Amino acid sequence: MSRVRRRGRMAKWGYVVVVLLSAAVCCAAPVTNAISAAVAQQVAAQNDGIAEGGSAADIPPRMLAAYKNAVTKVGRHVPQCRGMRWPILAGIAKVESNHAIGRSITDAGDIRPRIYGVLLNGSGAGGNTTVFPDTDGGHWDGTARGERAIGPFQFLPSTWGSVGKDGNGDKKADPHNADDAALGAAVYLCGNGRDLARDAQLKAAILQYNHSGEYLANVRGWIDQYAAAAKGTDLTHVTGTVRTVLEAALSQRGVPYSWGGGNAHGKSTGSCCSPGGQHGERVVGFDCSGLTVYAYAQAGIQLPRLAADQASVGRRIPASRGTKALKPGDLVFYAYAPGLDATIYHVGIYAGGGQMINAPRPGAVVRLDPVDAMSGYAGGARLL
Repeated sequence: MSRVRRRGRMAKWGYVVVVLLSAAVCCAAPVTNAISAAVAQQVAAQNDGIAEGGSAADIPPRMLAAYKNAVTKVGRHVPQCRGMRWPILAGIAKVESNHAIGRSITDAGDIRPRIYGVLLNGSGAGGNTTVFPDTDGGHWDGTARGERAIGPFQFLPSTWGSVGKDGNGDKKADPHNADDAALGAAVYLCGNGRDLARDAQLKAAILQYNHSGEYLANVRGWIDQYAAAAKGTDLTHVTGTVRTVLEAALSQRGVPYSWGGGNAHGKSTGSCCSPGGQHGERVVGFDCSGLTVYAYAQAGIQLPRLAADQASVGRRIPASRGTKALKPGDLVFYAYAPGLDATIYHVGIYAGGGQMINAPRPGAVVRLDPVDAMSGYAGGARLL
């Protein structure tokens, strides 16, 4: 095994799914046994100065430059690799180190202080239960007492020895350098020549990095967000109340998800669930229908609180017409049983270009997502 989870971020999520089983995923009334497709997602842990939360705008410019630089150079090392793009690297780095936020990054890409994981000595600290003997004499991980993960992409020294590359042209491969680490991650994800534009091969690459379904769901969620952010939202030809609604919703990007949070006046404290699975009394933000209530209120339109009830407002757009029938400002619905509006569990606001403004789930933030990011598309509603 070349990669492991060092910090035990998954362990604390074991009971989040139990909470959500009785609460539904987003902003619907409870639906028994209907939540299996929605896996609670963790975010980067608050240790070693690595902070929670964030959105596409929170990627430090120097780190974003490293991700883009790696995409241009990976073909030199894995000529058969296809489909590598910066949102993939950003999704991995978001979960592994929150883009090294809290550290200083020099123009050459050196990150200080260095990022270290817990010592993998089987002590149980940080969730590690397996002993990994030292392989680098402490050269990269600062200790000869065993192994610990290193850098913004959290490689083990033994793995870095096989994939580490010089990304900034200084003739050395340093996992604590943003350019080198991003290029090494790109090489690792490409394997012997994957096509990462293919869903199955992207999934295999992420699972190679960390063989966990929860990790896969979390990373892919961030990839989707960054991909949507890269496309942006063009409001040039959007006017009037539609523009008011979209600008109101877009202004909340980066605000945390909070189940039951949000009203006509803005974000508020919800009732469930924090990223750690506890009640969400201290989570101030929006759930999906709280966000739509707020955005439409700015245009003087009052919506019911629950997503299923919002489907009865305005002119319904059947799912059978497909997502191409949607126009900017439309509500977008998702149901456990498409065709039965009583089972609607999620709502977003269509922003155009195949994207929606979305408050997806605990541990995430208000963001732009592809309209196919949620399962069970159930059509839309046009109020404007």
